[in-house]
Amino acid sequence: MSQTEPKITPELIAQHGLKPDEYERIVALIGRAPTFTELGIFSAMWNEHCSYKSSKIHLKTLPVSAPWVIQGPGENAGVIDIGDGLAAVFKMESHNHPSYIEPYQGATTGVGGILRDVFTMGARPIACLNSLSFGAPSHAKTRRLVAGVVAGVGGYGNSFGVPTVGGSVRFHKSYDGNNLVNAFALGLAEADKIFYAAASGVGMPIVYLGSKTGRDGMGGATMASAEFDEDAEQKRPTVQVGDPFSEKLLLEACLEIMAKGCVVAIQDMGAAGLTCSAVEMGAKGDLGVTLDLDKVPCRETAMTAYEMMLSESQERMLMVLEPSKRDEAEAIFRKWGLDFAVVGETTPTKRFIVERNGVVMADLPIKELGDEAPVYDRPHVSTDKPAVIDPASITSEMTLAHALEGLIGTPDLCSKRWVWEQYDHVIMGNTVQRPGGDAAVVRVLDGPKALAMTTDVTPRYCEADPFEGGKQAVAEAWRNLTAVGARPLAVTDNLNFGNPEKPEIMGQLVDCIAGIAEACRALDFPVVSGNVSLYNETNGRAIQPTPTIGGVGVLDDFSKSATVAFKAAGETILVLGATTGWLGQSLYLRDLFGREEGAPPPVDLAVEKCNGDLVRGLIRDGLVTAVHDISDGGLLVAVAEMAMAGGHGAHLDAAAAGGVQPHAFWFGEDQARYVVTATAAAAEIVSARAREAGVPVQKLGTTGGHAVAISGDRPSQLQTLTEKFERWLPTYMAGGAG
Repeated sequence: MSQTEPKITPELIAQHGLKPDEYERIVALIGRAPTFTELGIFSAMWNEHCSYKSSKIHLKTLPVSAPWVIQGPGENAGVIDIGDGLAAVFKMESHNHPSYIEPYQGATTGVGGILRDVFTMGARPIACLNSLSFGAPSHAKTRRLVAGVVAGVGGYGNSFGVPTVGGSVRFHKSYDGNNLVNAFALGLAEADKIFYAAASGVGMPIVYLGSKTGRDGMGGATMASAEFDEDAEQKRPTVQVGDPFSEKLLLEACLEIMAKGCVVAIQDMGAAGLTCSAVEMGAKGDLGVTLDLDKVPCRETAMTAYEMMLSESQERMLMVLEPSKRDEAEAIFRKWGLDFAVVGETTPTKRFIVERNGVVMADLPIKELGDEAPVYDRPHVSTDKPAVIDPASITSEMTLAHALEGLIGTPDLCSKRWVWEQYDHVIMGNTVQRPGGDAAVVRVLDGPKALAMTTDVTPRYCEADPFEGGKQAVAEAWRNLTAVGARPLAVTDNLNFGNPEKPEIMGQLVDCIAGIAEACRALDFPVVSGNVSLYNETNGRAIQPTPTIGGVGVLDDFSKSATVAFKAAGETILVLGATTGWLGQSLYLRDLFGREEGAPPPVDLAVEKCNGDLVRGLIRDGLVTAVHDISDGGLLVAVAEMAMAGGHGAHLDAAAAGGVQPHAFWFGEDQARYVVTATAAAAEIVSARAREAGVPVQKLGTTGGHAVAISGDRPSQLQTLTEKFERWLPTYMAGGAG
């Protein structure tokens, strides 16, 4: 062992994110004090980001299988069968802490990491999405963070050459000190040619692929498992630096060696870099791994074993190579201008041995590095159920038109065009539905098959009632896929929460997972991959619980996908699903009256399934001309969005509200609802099919004119609505008031 490494002290242990009892567990496991390099390896493998030690027992309750699931959680990405011998490979991951410290590079490397997760499985990426959560617009850092993160997302995806086809953006004061950057990627592969991380065979060469190792990203995974304080800016050296052009070369080289049969196993060097990738490959294959760090390509001089094992330099892979293919594989990588180096081999010992300058710097049991990481059943308490708000108790002198015009230009409801116009969403030429609708739609090869995808969560619901909020996040994703005509198949999740050592935060996590699990089971919508991001808080203040759901569905014929835009004047506007006027946790209450209160709308999963199945059938049979699910802002906001998208107004009947208080009817956020339009003749058939299916159906009015007008109220001109809708974000980003 090296004699030049620092002495292990309680302070050093704490700096590595390990608690005293966890350190004692390490000593007991290996029978001695660890070296400095070994301490770093344990800190990487046992931190929250890599080991899921606070969430693992709860994640096991999620449904993960279905006849179309090829690979569920546990690999670089999930894989589902989409027919015709093809598979969709997808995952979502967070890059929250790095993006707060250094927004451009944090977001850039988040996109790069999730793309590698996908093509490591043998899939060519065809689409990216994201879900971005920022602090209050008035906060001093928000504008800079939005600018940097959006530029980073676009900069990487655009340069790499994959379209960013959708996503979501929200603002809330709980994210003031801890924005969220959740990145999603999806790729296509042949269903029988998926590549996995588990090593096999003794004496097999382990090959380092891609870019050189540097000191950037040191301790990134450990930093991602800690709270922030006023000194967050000092963690800038832990943020990785990305190069999308190198990653594009890495993609092409990896897919080429995969096609040539060179790969036995392959693993992305993501969080914890060389440490995590090598340990996971060996442990999954029940094999030992020996690494000679002298052979690792470095771009900085005199790097120590500790630095090399914990570096999170980007655009790197680790591969177990078919020995007879070494020369062929190396030639391919050299052709693409990338490093290719045999840095170790698999062994039968189940030991993880790391050598540097001829000295053994680490000698650890490989299985226990992962398998023996602490697993905690942390104390947790459920959030008290908030009171249900009686719609009749909410009184306002505001007209419906005034309320609509006020809401449509708020930060959460306004157009996000300023964001998505910075993304290339049409590169590759397969984007059928661009950002701005319910879900993105991307053609599969030459069609007619297409994939739909969306990212969804309503954090204010999750904070008020984590169980119902977890259900609603899944149901919302399922509805958005349904609204474009896709058959929902599977989800990936990104569970963003505060400090799990606080029982109330752990309770949010546990109950949200329980809600997600119930919804996924009821909707036959399994979880095939995901990520957990905890300790998202600054100075003790946690973010709103944000369990983002990335949903994927399939369309047999992309030409039959539905869009939100009104298509013509004189068509009938219908709402499918029951409206009770649920105002608790609504944007109407929050953004117009400053009241973040009440129980969120309940989610009846049987009703969701029934209503969604009806809508997909109507789309398939060509009976509806436009479809939009009703979510944030309620019914009138949904109608206004459809009108603005199509350039046709709406004549709405105030009597449609019936006995429901008008503001609650038009702005309540009841679930399981869709607005559809149909020709007069088709509307009768739609209504009959809804009644036959037991789905409430109600005529709201007809399309036409240049305003959204409710009888008896002042009309809201489309031009006025559009100006308010489109103006807020670019004005804010140009320096206007938040």
